[in-house]
Amino acid sequence: MEGIEHRTVEVNGIKMHIAEKGQGPVVLFLHGFPELWYSWRHQIVALSSLGYRTVAPDLRGFGDTEAPTSISSYTCFHIVGDLVALLDLLSVEQVFLVGHDWGALMGWYLCMFRPDRVKAYVCLSVPFLPRNPNISTVDFARALYGDDFYICRFQEPGKMEAEMAEVGTEYVNWELTAPWTGVQIKVPVKFITGELDMVYTSRDTEQHIHGGGFKEAVPNLEEVIVQKGVAHFNNQEAAEDITNHIYDFIRKL
Repeated sequence: MEGIEHRTVEVNGIKMHIAEKGQGPVVLFLHGFPELWYSWRHQIVALSSLGYRTVAPDLRGFGDTEAPTSISSYTCFHIVGDLVALLDLLSVEQVFLVGHDWGALMGWYLCMFRPDRVKAYVCLSVPFLPRNPNISTVDFARALYGDDFYICRFQEPGKMEAEMAEVGTEYVNWELTAPWTGVQIKVPVKFITGELDMVYTSRDTEQHIHGGGFKEAVPNLEEVIVQKGVAHFNNQEAAEDITNHIYDFIRKL
């Protein structure tokens, strides 16, 4: 597609598929669930034409990237480990990071664990929520939305269709990230969401974003953009607008 190159690399013990285009400072894109590098096709082409090297992997377990069979191989540490290894393989010290949905969450973890590898973060849809030491992510979601909420349903292997039986690791992540309770994200951040995004409109999230909690947890949050008439998949629904927001932010840095 329009000169996008594809290759498979070995990182952190797995084979990872990446799509890339362009030369210059690296912009690393992290896709959501259940998506692929293809979610970023518009931004890959546009930003590569503006002087950036755009890189979009299929994350662990997705698309043409290897999918280890054990459920224990999908913690946030595995994902961040894959990404750090990818940056090392690309000989890149720091990247401009862009994440959406589940990829946005992994982006927050990368910023938390290895802020030295991130110049700035453009986050779509999912804000940083400080770890609650009193209740796990899954239990909190279950209390709000019930057992049929997709994250809750994914926790029991075999309950969902076979190919989705082993995706749930949120409880494990909650346990493993206990040492980071109360940590702030210190990298420069721009946050973009659609006004119709159900993440944004769900209980308490809008208040968290605009009421000071988000800024307290992310002190270098420089801007919050709410796109009118746009829902969850804003990188595809409003592709040009998202590209412009990314470019306007990273070119200043």
